[in-house]
Amino acid sequence: MQARSERTRRRLVRAGARMFDQNGYASASLEQIADAAGVTKGALYFHFASKDRLADAVQEQAHAVLRDFAHRQREAGVPAVQSLIDTSHWLTRVLREDPVVRAGLRITDECTGRQPPVADVRQAWITEVLRLVSRAREAGELREHLGAQGPETALSAAVCGLAVLSGPGEDPDGPGPGVAALWEFLLPALVPAEHMGRYDIHSTSLCPRPAEVA
Repeated sequence: MQARSERTRRRLVRAGARMFDQNGYASASLEQIADAAGVTKGALYFHFASKDRLADAVQEQAHAVLRDFAHRQREAGVPAVQSLIDTSHWLTRVLREDPVVRAGLRITDECTGRQPPVADVRQAWITEVLRLVSRAREAGELREHLGAQGPETALSAAVCGLAVLSGPGEDPDGPGPGVAALWEFLLPALVPAEHMGRYDIHSTSLCPRPAEVA
């Protein structure tokens, strides 16, 4: 019984994500979400007392996707700069393939005044970028003259830009080549010339596809 209830909850989260992603938070109705999940409206209310609570669950799941990827990168011992590269490639993929993450970002953007978000997905990505930049500084991976907040500002802006450009478009390969081109431009400004050969700007070998949460 508990396992079936959990499966229903997961279906509702993904159905809610699809509706929030397609229609926006304000326009997505609970009736639409229940229909998309194949459950009654009563079953939806059993799991989520309101649309706000369902939106919270979508944001929490989107945040969990980021935490899982970041954890795998740390466990694999990926150097900070390479992890920044891998993360940007993976971000474009997950935004293209996972409606939960896309919806999490859209809810964050559309509901800023609703309440303090349980999981600000955009800020979570930026926080991870800042953490990796700090690690890169400590490890001596960045050029010595880079001070103040230059790399942090540039890379945070790049991540936000990738979030805007990525999505379920007509091109099945998405903006992947553009991500490599971005790093071809950024990397010489960030790392010493003698370290350039350490990094693979095309590599997605450590960027597994987003896990299905249904």
